Amino acid sequence: MLRFAQTCDAVAATTKKTEKIRLVSSLLQSLPIEDATRAAIFLAGRPFPRWDERVLGMGGRLLARLIGELSAKSGEAMSGVYRKHGDLGDMAEELLAERSGAPGVSLGEVASVFGELASARGQSEKSKLLRGLLERARPAEVKYIVKIMTGDLRIGLRESLVEEAVAKAYERPIASVRRANMLLGDIGETLQCAFRNELETVRFRLFHPIDFMLATPVETAAEIFKNAAEPMVVEEKYDGIRAQAHKSGTRVKIFSRTLDEVVEFPELREPLAALCGEYIVDGEILAWHEAQPLPFTQLQKRLGRRNPDLWLIEEIPVKFVLFDLLYQDGELLLDELLVERRRRLKRLLAQSKKLQVAPERMCRTREALEEAFRAALAAGHEGIVAKAPDSLYTPGRRGRFWFKLKEPFATLDVVVTAVEYGHGKRHGVLSDYTFAVRQGDRLLNIGKAYSGLTDAEIREFTDYFLKHTMEDQGFRRIVEPKIVLEVAFNNMQRSNRHESGFALRFPRILRIRQDKTPEQIDTLERVRELYARQITLPRLASGARAGDSGMGE
Repeated sequence: MLRFAQTCDAVAATTKKTEKIRLVSSLLQSLPIEDATRAAIFLAGRPFPRWDERVLGMGGRLLARLIGELSAKSGEAMSGVYRKHGDLGDMAEELLAERSGAPGVSLGEVASVFGELASARGQSEKSKLLRGLLERARPAEVKYIVKIMTGDLRIGLRESLVEEAVAKAYERPIASVRRANMLLGDIGETLQCAFRNELETVRFRLFHPIDFMLATPVETAAEIFKNAAEPMVVEEKYDGIRAQAHKSGTRVKIFSRTLDEVVEFPELREPLAALCGEYIVDGEILAWHEAQPLPFTQLQKRLGRRNPDLWLIEEIPVKFVLFDLLYQDGELLLDELLVERRRRLKRLLAQSKKLQVAPERMCRTREALEEAFRAALAAGHEGIVAKAPDSLYTPGRRGRFWFKLKEPFATLDVVVTAVEYGHGKRHGVLSDYTFAVRQGDRLLNIGKAYSGLTDAEIREFTDYFLKHTMEDQGFRRIVEPKIVLEVAFNNMQRSNRHESGFALRFPRILRIRQDKTPEQIDTLERVRELYARQITLPRLASGARAGDSGMGE
């Protein structure tokens, strides 16, 4: 494990991609195959392979408490070190640096404890297991054990670079390594296949989810045709949960974009199981009522409920709209053209009364695409997705083949009330802003945003907020409410987390409103108006949807 940690430090210290690959490749070559397998999984920033649904069940608070106990440092000292690094792993290494005599742990020991943590019941049992491991580990080893547990090594190493290192270590074609890893969902097993020169024998496994193909966001319709030299297949952009369904015989499994199994919608299993043969389909699960979509906030009420009551299923019905077919009856279709995949999908769903293919239209001009965008918004959707007809399905990657164009639901003028230090490259600056709306003389928090400002603006505001702090809480600061921002968001939901009683979904900073004072920000009444409009929007749009929007088959 020490060699693993030293390699990670060296990878973090260089910005050169080729050097990162060389370092990881050398590490893998130097290890026995069992340890190389574990190292590859850990280098991908996770304790288990992608397909493995086990979780450690230990949050950052528990990790921080254990580190504090092992280091015998005060909460104030821990806060200062964490503020310095913005990372629990780096904090642990510094706090434990004075500890000597730890024998160290192996990659096998770490992997074994991870497995035990996943099956352990109760926080006391988990704490005992982890304490035993951390007590034996050297400070550098503790750092990376913690980083793996929190899911982010923060050393500038993506899984695609680990794939390249595997290819270099065992002198295999990178295309073969990437395809095997995509099919297996396990960089460790992919490494073993590369070691044994068996990459070409890897076959797809049903019920092992494939990474989803992603669309590149654009701001205008003109950008899409700037990047595409041909007509585009345009679909409505849904505000739901991206999902991938696998079916064989009577067995059905649905997976989310994080490749976790989705169990909250049991009513979808019967129509999926009724379709003929084996298949994998890609689509979106939506809250749906009376032929129209409901806001994501309605669907959210069903999330996290493994066994929903019948009344909840009836109150918030769902619909699975499908737009791609990835596998059918032993044939992987990723290298087929989009138009062929959709043709086969339509044929698969021809006899289904409960499942449908996403409506599409062919747009040959920017004007036609803009018309489709307006029609999608009027129908209560987020926007549109434009796809090249000849696009292949490239799992886990954004390219210049699929584009998404959507419009914020609304914007609000708000005032910053609290700031936090960021993480990773922003660990030394105040980059996360909590903001509020006004109710009379009171300021009520409604959300937090950390995107939209430039690095220069964040550095400038860090200096400002340090000088205008009302209460220093360590990693977080309550600041004078002077800075007014305009924030955009997709929608809002009721929330007990904020004093306003609402929370914004996907808030991002549009601009600094230097022309406005805190007294001129939006009010809670305005928030309530927007929330009421959001709830009624799909019903008001039903007339537009029922008419000829041009989005039909």
